[in-house]
Amino acid sequence: MVVRNRVKKKDNGVLKNGPEIEALVLPLLPRRDTVLFPHTATQVAVMRQASLRAVEDAWSTDRTVAVVLRKNPDAEITMDNLHAVGTEANIARILRMPDGTTTVWLQGERRLRLIELIKEEPYYKARVEVVEEAGAKDLPTEALMRAVLALFEKCTKLSAKLSSEAFIAAMNIDEPGWLADFVASSLDLELSRKQELLETFPPQTRLQKLSILLAKEVDVLELQTKISSKVQEEVEKSQRGYFLREQLKVIEKELGEADPVTKELNKLKEKVAASGMPEEVNKKAQEEMERLSSTPQGSPEISVIRTYLDWLVSLPWTKETQDNLDINAAAQVLEANHYGLPKVKERILEYMSVRKLAGNKLRSPILCFVGPPGVGKTSLGKSIAQAMGRKFVRISLGGIRDEAEIRGHRRTYIGALPGRIIQTMRQAGTVNPLFMLDEIDKVGIDFRGDPSSALLEVLDPEQNFAFSDHYLDVPYNLSRVLFITTGNILEPIIPALRDRMEVIELPGYIEEEKLQIARRFLVPKQISEHGLTPEQLHFSDGALRAIIREYTREAGVRNLERELGNICRKTARRVAEGKTAAHSISSQSLHSYLGPTRFFWGAAEEKDEIGVATGVAKTEMGGDIISIEVTRMDGKGNLILTGTLGEVMRESAQAALSYARSHAQDWGLRPRVFERSDIHLHVPMGGVPKDGPSAGITIATALASALRQRAVRKDVAMTGEITLRGRVLPVGGIKEKVLAAHRAGLKYFIMPGKNEKDLDEIPKDVRRELNFIMVENMDKVLQEALVGT
Repeated sequence: MVVRNRVKKKDNGVLKNGPEIEALVLPLLPRRDTVLFPHTATQVAVMRQASLRAVEDAWSTDRTVAVVLRKNPDAEITMDNLHAVGTEANIARILRMPDGTTTVWLQGERRLRLIELIKEEPYYKARVEVVEEAGAKDLPTEALMRAVLALFEKCTKLSAKLSSEAFIAAMNIDEPGWLADFVASSLDLELSRKQELLETFPPQTRLQKLSILLAKEVDVLELQTKISSKVQEEVEKSQRGYFLREQLKVIEKELGEADPVTKELNKLKEKVAASGMPEEVNKKAQEEMERLSSTPQGSPEISVIRTYLDWLVSLPWTKETQDNLDINAAAQVLEANHYGLPKVKERILEYMSVRKLAGNKLRSPILCFVGPPGVGKTSLGKSIAQAMGRKFVRISLGGIRDEAEIRGHRRTYIGALPGRIIQTMRQAGTVNPLFMLDEIDKVGIDFRGDPSSALLEVLDPEQNFAFSDHYLDVPYNLSRVLFITTGNILEPIIPALRDRMEVIELPGYIEEEKLQIARRFLVPKQISEHGLTPEQLHFSDGALRAIIREYTREAGVRNLERELGNICRKTARRVAEGKTAAHSISSQSLHSYLGPTRFFWGAAEEKDEIGVATGVAKTEMGGDIISIEVTRMDGKGNLILTGTLGEVMRESAQAALSYARSHAQDWGLRPRVFERSDIHLHVPMGGVPKDGPSAGITIATALASALRQRAVRKDVAMTGEITLRGRVLPVGGIKEKVLAAHRAGLKYFIMPGKNEKDLDEIPKDVRRELNFIMVENMDKVLQEALVGT
């Protein structure tokens, strides 16, 4: 329903005389997202019940409604939430949709200014006044109309949303305000911009604002078109390249030729066929090649697949070296490269002999060389490989803490690679190399896994025929590899891994062996490496023996070689300066090359002393001698232990003290001597931790010496565990301890009687030079060790 009346024009809320303006009361159609311009048509979806009733009532009367844009779509309908200017619209058609909504076609008629909001049920009505279009069509206005038409023409050509019919319709509009409204309704502008144009009443001003908006729109459309053109060019180029490649493939197929990608794929197929892969691995390789051929060029997956296939074809699957099974020739090679080490050489020759008789029936052994640094464990592996005619490869396990170092990373990780086992097998190039795992006792463990546990599969003949690397994800046969591991001590190696290996201990060298090694190997090597000749530098046996005794004290020969190199460097400098042409090194001239002596050959102590006994210990360096000192002082019966002693060694000291107290009467001591005295036991080299039960009789001897005031012989070393009853129990590491005593120049060695069987492993020269005293109890120990007993 439309209610019409005449009102006078207001100025700041005050009625003034003047032309009357037509006021209307119309049904209100508030919109969330629609700005309707006069002389334009649009369709809107009506969902609110109040709006739907307003449309239906208007349809039943004069079909006129007031269309006004809401400021805040989520707020209630009030005067403050409605824009002040709207449009009078005529309802052209109502269409009810299947989903329950109603679509209404509206035709804009005139601008309206909202005067008052009348709330009536069940919808709103608004009192509005009509805004009359004013302004003559003068020359500036004509210019603006032409400028707007020119810019609008560009928009219709650049935008896919605007048709040429819109521009034709605009050309046939003569009224400036009508033209501005039509163009504004055709453009995809923001609601705020459209509402601003709707609220601009003068046509000339409206055209000026519209021309600015059109210029911006043209700039945006030109940039958008430029970007779209580039994208389209790239797409067309890619599609064109694809079609050309496909055509080229067909042409080359007809001619019997192939493109580079196909050639590369064919080469991979040839490599796979020639590699001799097992059936399971070959099937995996074929699947990956199918993935490679179907993957689009430029995809990052291509490099991943290609790298994986390269690893598969580069690994040795069937290629092997022929073993040299000439036992005599192998024995000569081992003797020529290494002096001594009879047990190791015997074990290798036994393996070669069985291989000669049984062929591949015998599984390769897993050997573990354990010994102090510098005894030649790694170089021995090279000699074994040379003797057997196998390739030699080596990895160092020292400091490895990540399981992936052994098994590799899965291919889901960026930059994934196989583990070091598979990498080294590719380096070897054969399925049966001699594979040395150095420093197996120094493998670590942290949150990334336990490499020692990963080695269980590698070093188990029952499992390594199908070793699983995470990267390859196919079984690899390691059963024909001869694995040799090395380490300094066995204790850090986990029991399960130790059980899989055949341990061969390499003891330290005696003086005579060091002399022969220096004469045969070290001296010629150092002279050659320093650019000298045997005529320019010669070492006497006395000089070599003096270096061994007074400048080195080690189980191996590494420091010996270092001292020889020191002498060679000084001689090379003199030769280079032209000062001398020949040098003969004697024991007397060593001081000028190496400085003062560092060690003293002979007894550990210079004289027989009270409360000082010499013991021996097994260390990572082989073996070493230790002095145990005991002193008694006035006190309250305390036992003071210093020298960084472990728990077991402290208990040995307590046991020795208890033994001494129980035999105080036999030794002629007063009963209260322990209550009125403090006993201090000290082991020198306090910075080095010490532990173990084998120093028991040494502690008891030093304690008895201090209490009885009887000196201990300086040329005696001893080892053995003590009990409270004074019994001497067997201990380990006899070989290393005996060699340490021999290196120190001691003459007598006291040891448990049950360790006598271990003397079979001692070199004959050492057994001839040392006097071994077997004991079963402390009485015998004290009888042999104390002076004047």
